[in-house]
Amino acid sequence: MKYFTKFFYVVIVLSLFSCASRKKIVYLQNASTESNNHSYEPYLQSDDVLLIIVSSENPEIAAPYNLKSVSIQGNSEEAINSERQQTYIIDNNGNIEFPILGTMHLGGLTKTQAVQKIKNELKEHVTDAVVNMRILNFKVSVLGEVNKPSSYNVKSERITLLEALSLAGDLTVYGKRNNILLIREQNGTKILERIDITKSDFINSEYYYLKQNDVIYVEPNKTKINSSSIGPNITVGISALSLIVTIIALTTR
Repeated sequence: MKYFTKFFYVVIVLSLFSCASRKKIVYLQNASTESNNHSYEPYLQSDDVLLIIVSSENPEIAAPYNLKSVSIQGNSEEAINSERQQTYIIDNNGNIEFPILGTMHLGGLTKTQAVQKIKNELKEHVTDAVVNMRILNFKVSVLGEVNKPSSYNVKSERITLLEALSLAGDLTVYGKRNNILLIREQNGTKILERIDITKSDFINSEYYYLKQNDVIYVEPNKTKINSSSIGPNITVGISALSLIVTIIALTTR
């Protein structure tokens, strides 16, 4: 009975270590079957690079409302006899200069709203205008304790925080999953938001979908910080030794 009690204590200690690790590592704990039904569409902002193409059944009517293509200079096969459509850059006031129509304010609008605004401006000139728009510099940056820190271009213009972390190869074992920092610029103001991805409720927050130029920083946990100052092998050794001493103390009482 005495040895059974000691064995029981050992199991309890190991279970506590296991539970603590699980709570710090597993994503979306206590997730329910509810889903995020919020639709997402990017808002246009200063420094966005836009490709806008106006088309019509009569190309000659639409042509004056498109920027001219420019030849690509170079010796590569891609550059020979190829052209590239010119782009628009939204200035600090949220404006672009549109051919013939002049200054047009697009900053703060969604893509759908911006396309509709251009079509409304064109309807007196091109009655059957079709407007296509793309944000060419939609990117997010992932830094810190991830396996592949980098900036990532998002062609679909739609990406979640979890998808961005996936592009970066997921967090390392040293990344703090309950205190991820999101840096976002909105209306000229920097917004700093802490996110806990071990909890499922962040899916319904406004920070689940990322915006263009968002920066994600994953902080190192205490183990990584300590190992950087005294060496990783010593840290692991101390942790293992502490566990062994605890087990010995319980089994020899």
